[in-house]
Amino acid sequence: MNVLYDQAGALVRRLFDLRLSGPPVLDTDTFFPDAARFVEAWRELREEALTVAMGLSGVPRFHEILPSQEDISANDARDWRILIVKAYGALVPDNAQRVPRLAALLEDCPDVLSASLSFLAPHKHIPAHRGPFRGIIRFHLGLSVPLAADGRPAAVLTIDGRDHRIGDGESLLWDDTYRHEVLNDSAEMRAALLLDVRRRGMPLDMELLSRVVIGLVRASVLLRR
Repeated sequence: MNVLYDQAGALVRRLFDLRLSGPPVLDTDTFFPDAARFVEAWRELREEALTVAMGLSGVPRFHEILPSQEDISANDARDWRILIVKAYGALVPDNAQRVPRLAALLEDCPDVLSASLSFLAPHKHIPAHRGPFRGIIRFHLGLSVPLAADGRPAAVLTIDGRDHRIGDGESLLWDDTYRHEVLNDSAEMRAALLLDVRRRGMPLDMELLSRVVIGLVRASVLLRR
């Protein structure tokens, strides 16, 4: 089953790669206008994330949610913990109750298909990898980001060979099918909000295929839950 899943995923990614092109970093106003609402609320979202972090041992590691991702989550014995609030359109009620401000924003932003709070342990490195397909793009909002000795954010997101340091209240919209990796180069935890957003402006055939893929994954999420 895993082999079939991997082959199907690779085929879908190839189809999107052939039909869609664009830069690694995308214009927020064009592709995700609702980003401004999350940025404006970042301090409230930060407080919710820090409250969750007080019981971080109860938040699952990424590979405990998706065992197929163990090579990027459990690679260095340092934690990458994820609180999934929404997954491919399906809200996770228990987690949503823990972050009511975020849940309210998600309710009003239907283009956001998935939402998670991401917690990187000190010195955690997520090795280079690619996202599944270009029908979805990634929004990253810094919530609690430690600083390096030079005052810059110590957590580095490298996309297609270029480093991005996203500090508290700062954001980036990007195509995660480009190779990317993350390093929390500090002795403190880093917390961020990650949103998966429906890509706008695709050709009709890619739009239809994207809807099929999203629907299948959402059905799988509901069955597993």
